[in-house]
Amino acid sequence: MKVAIGGPLKLAFRPWVEGLENIPAEGPAVLASNHLSFSDSFFLPAVLDRKVTFIAKAEYFTTPGVKGRLTAAFFKGVGQLPVDRSGARGAGEAAIRSGIEVLQRGELFGIYPEGTRSPDGRLYRGKPGGLARVALATGAPVIPVAMIDTEKIQPPGQVMPKLMRPGIRIGRPLDFTRYQGMEHDRFVLRAVTDEVMYEIMKLSGQEYVDVYATAMKRQLSEAAKAEKEAERAAKAALARAEREQAEKLKAAMEQAGRERPNGRRSDP
Repeated sequence: MKVAIGGPLKLAFRPWVEGLENIPAEGPAVLASNHLSFSDSFFLPAVLDRKVTFIAKAEYFTTPGVKGRLTAAFFKGVGQLPVDRSGARGAGEAAIRSGIEVLQRGELFGIYPEGTRSPDGRLYRGKPGGLARVALATGAPVIPVAMIDTEKIQPPGQVMPKLMRPGIRIGRPLDFTRYQGMEHDRFVLRAVTDEVMYEIMKLSGQEYVDVYATAMKRQLSEAAKAEKEAERAAKAALARAEREQAEKLKAAMEQAGRERPNGRRSDP
């Protein structure tokens, strides 16, 4: 990761970093970051000396064919862990187990509390399950991280990335050992998650939206679908009106033809 991807990334994009001193030289820690781009999982590990382990959906590791094997090798090489989302509770429990195992080995575990990439660059409400439960179950400190401008490098639909300097701000570690043993208390999980999101908001300068990003994406998808349906309905109505107009014009011309003997124009 650091040789094949990290080096070229730093050389080409020259990311700026603040707060590297907040990353412990050894021992477990949770890196909780906002999520703006697919590249977040590459820029953050590239600027750190230590390995960071993220989680990825299992489909990246099980797709058949040459392309599937190459994809699996790539994600294994950059330290991603496969998470099977087919269980009754989906990826949540699998992500928690994976995170705990990484931290118990004394390593760094990276997680995106929003659960998905931001649809519009704003910071969304953190999901209380994974982040808080992993931190409380292990006692590992949580280090808030803010990715800056990574979404501008390759916006959706753009093939070639834009060469620009993204930024990374790393905050001071947050200690939640006072809540240890309370990882099943939903109020504690919510409080821990909100505290982390508040620190990320301060670091990133993003506007905070108190809804889940997944819910916002669903709303945007439904709105886009409704807009397309309205557009199709408008086109269908226009086509129907044009047909009706053409039929009326045809009927009028036929009527006029019947009223003109031998098709000649009658005197006024």
